[in-house]
Amino acid sequence: MTACAFVFPGQGSQQAGMGRDLYETFPAARAIYDEADAILGFPLSRLCFEGPKEALAATANTQPALLTTSIAVLRAWQPSSEPLFYAGHSLGEYTALVAAGSLAFADAVRLVRRRGELMAACPPGGMAAVLGLDEETLAQVCYEASEACAAPVVCANLNAPGQVVLAGAQVALETAARWAQERGARRVVPLAVTIAGHSPLMQAAAAELAALLAQTEIRPARVPVVSNVTARPVTRPAEIRQALVQHLTSPLRWVESVEYMQAQGVTRFFELGPGTVLAGLIRRIAPTAQVVSLGDAQAIARFSWPPSGQTTPPGPLPA
Repeated sequence: MTACAFVFPGQGSQQAGMGRDLYETFPAARAIYDEADAILGFPLSRLCFEGPKEALAATANTQPALLTTSIAVLRAWQPSSEPLFYAGHSLGEYTALVAAGSLAFADAVRLVRRRGELMAACPPGGMAAVLGLDEETLAQVCYEASEACAAPVVCANLNAPGQVVLAGAQVALETAARWAQERGARRVVPLAVTIAGHSPLMQAAAAELAALLAQTEIRPARVPVVSNVTARPVTRPAEIRQALVQHLTSPLRWVESVEYMQAQGVTRFFELGPGTVLAGLIRRIAPTAQVVSLGDAQAIARFSWPPSGQTTPPGPLPA
């Protein structure tokens, strides 16, 4: 598995029901959910398994829920060797750092819970996916809309060729979306969020997060983690801290990240966590690469090293 990368999803991949079969099938996954419940002091596992959808979609819940589920997938899967790189999409970068041994799982759960709270407390805004328009044109649209509205809007997520997510203050975002369509965008899809991730509106959250990260033990990564901020690998604690702070206000360079990993010899990507969002993006960025999504017990059984590792269900779900 020397020519593969393990990648972890971010917000938008969550779904009620995620992880239930992992909990019932794999003791290692069950232990991860139990640990997260104890750390946070409420049944995060129940929220993952049953919802409700609205509560799971709250940023402060979504972030620890996705991190926990993705790590549960990794622990259930138990691959026989490590990949060439780890990477994560937005929130998924924290998951990647846990997988690479840089962050302890307990510290990461606390961090992303607080990160979600800080992001939710920032000035309100929004995000919208723009399809069919290049980044250069959209950057100019955002500049003009920001100037016209005296409020920020930026290219926040560079997800795939022809798919860029804008983020910013609502008035500027709506203006940029309208102008993007006038300049040839095939479609603009507002996202169901009230935050403007990866934009200047996250500055207050970034400042508080920097203080939290300064108090958190971060170890050198065993395997390089490709940063969303630079689309290049990070391994040292100081550069990891810096990247995580910049992460909140900087564009998410997913296209460049995947291209970098492919240029280094990666031919197979394993998406570890709920959904198949990253698989779809990677196939558009790197059409020749093989992509495998592992998000449930059935998928893990097909791609396990050693085979399966399944057991009988360990008991009832937590109360």
